[in-house]
Amino acid sequence: LDSQGQFRDFSEDVKILTGAEMKSIINHICRYSLYAYEDELRQGFLSVQGGHRVGIAGQAVVAEKDVLRTIKYISGLNIRIAHEIKGAADQVIPYVYKEGKILNTLIISPPGCGKTTILRDLVRQVSDGNPYGQGMSVGVVDERSEIAGCYLGIPQNDVGIRTDVLDRCPKARGMMMLIRSMSPGVVAIDELGDLEEWKALLYASYCGTGILATMHGAGMEDYMIHKNICIPEQEDIFDRCIVLRRRNQQCVIEEIYKKENGEVWKCIYQRY
Repeated sequence: LDSQGQFRDFSEDVKILTGAEMKSIINHICRYSLYAYEDELRQGFLSVQGGHRVGIAGQAVVAEKDVLRTIKYISGLNIRIAHEIKGAADQVIPYVYKEGKILNTLIISPPGCGKTTILRDLVRQVSDGNPYGQGMSVGVVDERSEIAGCYLGIPQNDVGIRTDVLDRCPKARGMMMLIRSMSPGVVAIDELGDLEEWKALLYASYCGTGILATMHGAGMEDYMIHKNICIPEQEDIFDRCIVLRRRNQQCVIEEIYKKENGEVWKCIYQRY
């Protein structure tokens, strides 16, 4: 972008922010109280009203035992605009139910392919009810405020009338809290990652709670690698896996897999 905000083809023509301009933007995002956002800074992002998220690059301040205290001398921002698209999950809804019962479903995709958008709409449709199943209570652990986009505890996105949101809480801890206190029929999390989160999902499945989740990956191979590292090989959590990819600058549903006879994954939908 040039100084007038117009796109340019050559780097020589672009506007380069000054340190004062960057500081002004950060202060505006933080409502002139950077201290109030320290917890988020430690995670490398800031959340703003509407469910939008601003990624941050700069100099990390590390304490003892490699604990990240904060980020200073901020030099780069990645402003991610949240898109609430009602109906985004319409294509996959028939695959995540069986005889009116919700199936444990994982959405796999590289970054930026719409997995959170589909998850958000799945949560809404499961909560409100749809042609394939009655409405049921959903507990969302929204660690990065990307699913419900809460602002001062109030969801800015439509996540359904029977949905309870635990905002900015670590996923593994939050799942345990919701299962013990809110009795959800389904728990939903975004970006399944570390060992504790896998163990919490396994515990939720033992409790009879349905699961909706996403994870970064290119396909089923990545899912199997992560699963075998984090939980016993003979165990499995999910009944359906939905793979998203980017084709011709568009995010598409590439494949859908189901677990057959409790052992073998079979592709039941493939985009040609």
